[in-house]
Amino acid sequence: MPAEITDRELKSFIDYLSVERGLAPSTSVAYATDLSQFAEFLGKDGRALLAARHNDVREFVRQLFSHLVDGRSVARKLSALRQFYRFLLLDKKIESDPTLNIESPKQWKVLPKALARDEMETMLAAPLARRNGGRNTQDFAALAIRDHAMLEVFYAGALRVSEIVNAKLEDLKIEAGYMLVRGKGDKERVVPLGKSAQDALSEYLKQSRPELAAGKRSEALRGASTGNAAFFKNSPLLFIARGGRKLTRQRIWQMVRAASTASGRAASPHMLRHSCATHMVENGADLRTVQTILGHADISTTQVYTHLALDRLRTVYQKHHPRAKAR
Repeated sequence: MPAEITDRELKSFIDYLSVERGLAPSTSVAYATDLSQFAEFLGKDGRALLAARHNDVREFVRQLFSHLVDGRSVARKLSALRQFYRFLLLDKKIESDPTLNIESPKQWKVLPKALARDEMETMLAAPLARRNGGRNTQDFAALAIRDHAMLEVFYAGALRVSEIVNAKLEDLKIEAGYMLVRGKGDKERVVPLGKSAQDALSEYLKQSRPELAAGKRSEALRGASTGNAAFFKNSPLLFIARGGRKLTRQRIWQMVRAASTASGRAASPHMLRHSCATHMVENGADLRTVQTILGHADISTTQVYTHLALDRLRTVYQKHHPRAKAR
């Protein structure tokens, strides 16, 4: 939670999100950051969060758009405000909700950025190309094999960064072609894995992971001195860093960014998630299936990909219907 948040009601709200609603720590931190930003906005006029008015929220949203904040980010911030003030209303801390009747940005009209299929192929191959053309060491090869497997899983199952970081060995059912994923709010879903992802994971588990779990001598000694050597070696996590350590979100972002340079795009992990959904819809997948794979609680969230399905429908119609073309 940001250090600048000291308001008692705001702290209670963050506790409510974490304990009662079971939201992930990263989500709670994002909400806290959004609310802190609104508190700073109100502070310029000498008002506190409890004294916010309807016009304050409208002006805050208008200011966000004027600073070129995209619609999805504005929608998230507005959602944080809505949930916070409903929480206060139910707790009888305020008499009216200042977010009432404020229209959300039309989030579904903005298609998330995705890589083209050829760009995706180039990116997936980047770690192995680096391995073949780089330093001829076991450690370097192990990292390249791991990075390739992570990219394949990102793309195959539309995973979030937190889901990759926390994926466990026991969740992987590689022979059956799927893995169990724990998403937002600790909700579980089953994610299918294609042949490419299965092959990449098999190579990683056989060649790379044991090498990374063993780590360098200096890392093993440091782990032993802190009593963590056994944990490093026997980490329950699927993807690990050198010495069996847990990967950080920042390290995964760096890995994805480095691999994406081969395609000429500066990609993020979330772009791989959107690329998976986009390419599935373009190939004819129905939205309910995509919703299940993405782990969206509501189909309305998945409907951002609707226009892709309509484009494909129009293309097939134009190609096959006898009266579609001018005579």
